Amino acid sequence: MVDGPVKLTSPLMSAQIAPLGAELVRLADAEGRELLWNGDPAFWSGRAPLLFPIVGRLPGDELRHEGVAYPMAQHGLARRRSFALVEADPGRALFRLEADEETRRQYPFAFRLDVTYTLAEATLSIEAKVINTGVVPLPASFGFHPAFRWPLPYGGTRADHVLIFEKAEVAPIHRPVGGLLSRATEPNPAIEAVFTPTDAMFERDALIFTQVRSRHVRFGVPGEPGLEVAFPGMPQLGIWSKPGAPFLCIEPWFGYASPEGDEGPFIEKPGLAHIPPGAEQSFAMSVRWLPDVGRESGASLHSP
Repeated sequence: MVDGPVKLTSPLMSAQIAPLGAELVRLADAEGRELLWNGDPAFWSGRAPLLFPIVGRLPGDELRHEGVAYPMAQHGLARRRSFALVEADPGRALFRLEADEETRRQYPFAFRLDVTYTLAEATLSIEAKVINTGVVPLPASFGFHPAFRWPLPYGGTRADHVLIFEKAEVAPIHRPVGGLLSRATEPNPAIEAVFTPTDAMFERDALIFTQVRSRHVRFGVPGEPGLEVAFPGMPQLGIWSKPGAPFLCIEPWFGYASPEGDEGPFIEKPGLAHIPPGAEQSFAMSVRWLPDVGRESGASLHSP
């Protein structure tokens, strides 16, 4: 078991990943300017936790399976477990978590979770592979929860930063209610593909895009360097901060919190992958540094 963070480097970026939760804890550009939130507990101690085997919360924070209730905290168990380092070189690191007695007390299924970080040039790619090592279907969700500095270290205030979606978003969004997915919806703030995040947006917690059309979103000040977060194959997206906090979370998800009033067994929960015995499913995202966040986008740079 490795003691400290594993470091990855390229000519354009550097990253560090901690064994606890296989969590990205630092991301910096070629000049060493920090792009990832620093985990100041005055606001939020997380930096980029991995969410498995649930995203969000379950009713009563319990996983109900075959008549038994298992305690399951918000966003699951992986972020609180130390992963084994399987492979590492300057551009790649593979971490592994396997089911054991402790995980079975919360999640009564056999699994292996492999998380690979790859840094090449200006892109950090993250692939999480969930392998069903058991004899029954494996119900699971997976989510990424990276928090980026807001403002980024390139000039401009928080109010100058925009989110630029690949496509106009048309489906209404949801909010958390007691940690569960609201039944009520509200208009999508990205109906013109670009919107400006504000503290007021997060007074009622996260914005949950359950039917996101875009496969990437860009963050930063137009005309300045910024970031592109890409999420192929991830059907949901969360955007979250705390009012006044100097970070913005851009969270690709496969799955979401239990809907309000949903008291059924875990295997019937909406948003789960059901992985057959002996099979695997991958979940991926990437973060790319951009010299100008406003370039190469078909979106017009104005807020709705």
